[in-house]
Amino acid sequence: MSEAIRWAFEDFEVGTSIVLPPYRVSEEEILAFARQYDPQPFHVDAEAAQHSIFGGLVASGWMTTAVFMRMQYDGFLRSSSCLGSPGVDEIRWLLPVRPGDELRGEARVTEVRPSRSKPDRGVVFTDCHLENQAGELVMTLKAKALFARRDTERA
Repeated sequence: MSEAIRWAFEDFEVGTSIVLPPYRVSEEEILAFARQYDPQPFHVDAEAAQHSIFGGLVASGWMTTAVFMRMQYDGFLRSSSCLGSPGVDEIRWLLPVRPGDELRGEARVTEVRPSRSKPDRGVVFTDCHLENQAGELVMTLKAKALFARRDTERA
């Protein structure tokens, strides 16, 4: 197994919390993401956004979720045996993310389940959240991902 792998299936325990590195959201990336994927006026037009329920430009919830994915990758997936994910559950966008917000996040392990059909791997379940710089919760989600076992990982 490669020494670069820090997080294999066996390394996750219920209750473990992984703090993710912070991420500052720029107006430019809010606009670029929204123009491509979610061009609602409050995501792509600062003037229209002023007159929306948000009172200003806000990031798409889908962008917030993508930023969370980047934070997870930088925080621990990059040095893991992750094999992918069968999906996430219960995504909640609780407060808008605005230009200049610095997001902080955490993934807390809630369950680890060895695979019955494929003994070289297991599933790790996490409750995850993002907060803005004021400590306000902006997003929550429940994630699951497949990780190879350390003793069966190929170098």
